[in-house]
Amino acid sequence: MPGTVTRVEGPNGSGKTTLLRILAGLNDAWSGELLWRGEPRVNLREEFQRNMLYLGHRTGIKTLLTPLENLRALMAGRRPLSDDVLRQALAGTGLAGFQDVPCRNLSAGQQRRVALARLLVADEPLWLLDEVFTAIDVDGVSAIESLLQQRAAEGGAVVVTTHHDLRMAGMHRIVLGGGLDDER
Repeated sequence: MPGTVTRVEGPNGSGKTTLLRILAGLNDAWSGELLWRGEPRVNLREEFQRNMLYLGHRTGIKTLLTPLENLRALMAGRRPLSDDVLRQALAGTGLAGFQDVPCRNLSAGQQRRVALARLLVADEPLWLLDEVFTAIDVDGVSAIESLLQQRAAEGGAVVVTTHHDLRMAGMHRIVLGGGLDDER
């Protein structure tokens, strides 16, 4: 729903990532139908892909490239942005001074921040974020929470899976059961 943050929660193995991948069109649903703007998503696949941003468990960055080069690559085919705008996005995720360092020389948290910089330049109205807080320190978590709230306030929709104790006013929750703990 536009203007909302929805948290998908549940134990390991309960299907959080699978649900997000189905929503993103990366996995097929076993039953039912997904609608995009009132129409079956299968009929609007290209439009849906242009209006959705998916960040999964893996950062999707290339470790041989620098953060700036990675952000250029992530934005390819979207909307053209100047290097100054991309540098500001990297600085906004705490990577000022690291934009020209090969990502292989960055920590896991810094590599995650490279991928998260994509959010600062994103104009897609739907964000699907899988375990977005992985390897992020306390200051980074707070910045991401603010970013999610800002996106919702601007009319965007955010669906996020996390084990982090995410608490936002007006946040929706989807709680999945099952998982690894229920199989014992």
